[in-house]
Amino acid sequence: MTRPKHEAQEPTAPGQRTKKLRSPLFWAAPIVVVALLMSLLAALYLGGILDPKGSLHGFPIAVVNQDEGDVTPGSDVRQNIGDQIVDGLVAGVPSDKVDLVQVGIGSARSMLDSAEVYGAIVIPSDFTKRLMILAQSSVVPGDVERPVITVFTNPRAGTFGVGIVQSITEPAMATVNETVGKQVSQQVAAAVGSTPVPGASRLTLATPIDVQTVAHKPLPDGTGNGLSAFYYALLVILAGFTGAMIVNTLVDGMLGFAPTEFGPRYLHNPAVEISRLQTLAVKWGVMLVLAPLVSGLYLWISHLLSMPLPNALGLWLYGMFAIAAVGITAMSVLAAFGTAGMIINLIIFVILGLPSAGGTIPIEATPPFFGWLASFEPMHQVFLGVRALLYFGEGGSRELAHAVMMTAIGLVIGLVLGAVVAALYDRKGFHRGVANPEPAADPATTA
Repeated sequence: MTRPKHEAQEPTAPGQRTKKLRSPLFWAAPIVVVALLMSLLAALYLGGILDPKGSLHGFPIAVVNQDEGDVTPGSDVRQNIGDQIVDGLVAGVPSDKVDLVQVGIGSARSMLDSAEVYGAIVIPSDFTKRLMILAQSSVVPGDVERPVITVFTNPRAGTFGVGIVQSITEPAMATVNETVGKQVSQQVAAAVGSTPVPGASRLTLATPIDVQTVAHKPLPDGTGNGLSAFYYALLVILAGFTGAMIVNTLVDGMLGFAPTEFGPRYLHNPAVEISRLQTLAVKWGVMLVLAPLVSGLYLWISHLLSMPLPNALGLWLYGMFAIAAVGITAMSVLAAFGTAGMIINLIIFVILGLPSAGGTIPIEATPPFFGWLASFEPMHQVFLGVRALLYFGEGGSRELAHAVMMTAIGLVIGLVLGAVVAALYDRKGFHRGVANPEPAADPATTA
């Protein structure tokens, strides 16, 4: 009698079990696959974080020079120290590592608000005038203030980025302070001739600039110092990726395509006569129900934990969209590649996604390879969308639009891949069944 296609196979003979366990491939396959995946994980994660300064490239910082200049005391020569400082910064800061963007104050604020730059150096309009007053005060009594240059950091673009901005601007501004101090000291010495300059004045003139570092729109409490957007994006990706794995396993078990174990209980339901495409559609449907539910639960838990939610509705809608897109795509990969799809999903959504997300270390502070990954990796796109909704408000509209577009592209790819491959498998007659049993060994032969 012919065995029904989807019936569970009888256990193999003892001789066959021993033969299978003695096979080198039986032991090598899981060991090699896990070792390779973990090596890839280590290489990408450690390679992306170990040397951010050495990997720095194209790190954007705005430079705003509002200085109107002033006439040098005792002469008709007009100076603009601000221009000299900008020229010195451009010459002194490595252009292959830092991108100094010279813009107006309005553009600089807009770029800070939309995370286009990680910081801004602002020279005020009266900088040269105040510097000349300071020089005169060294020989003429009177109250005076040192001219100020403000360095704005951008904590909403990432806490690690704040540290990089400070590591770049602090030595650069120290050099500027020293250079301008020498210039002003020489001018004062030439003006007073043999008259001695008081020691306190000489000290002030040696470093005449007051460099102030200020956070642009500091983050409120409950944002994890700028990490809440990254971890929320990670939760969204995991909801889609892990949710797809769980839904895929449970649906296959209930439809009889895979066994299910609950502790000591082993169940293998009778197979339901359903095509691959129909099965995939069922899984997609479950994911569409899960997406708004999980996105809502994330918001509720975030609220309970006092995390600021300036645009809760937008975050719920985008979270739902991203969870559905990731989950549907992950299920399509499983439908196309079977068990190997689990490894492919792990690589796409986690192994390649985390180091290229840009949520902890700026993409500009990682090797260029990660910048290439970030151009299409799902986790980076989701992070941009979540960060725009949590931190930037209207200023993040461009980032949010980009995230929505890339998420939609990913969803379309997942739908097309799953539908085309599942339909092709059905058309070719690749039905889901169990492997043909290996013939049992002849007892007379093995005796």
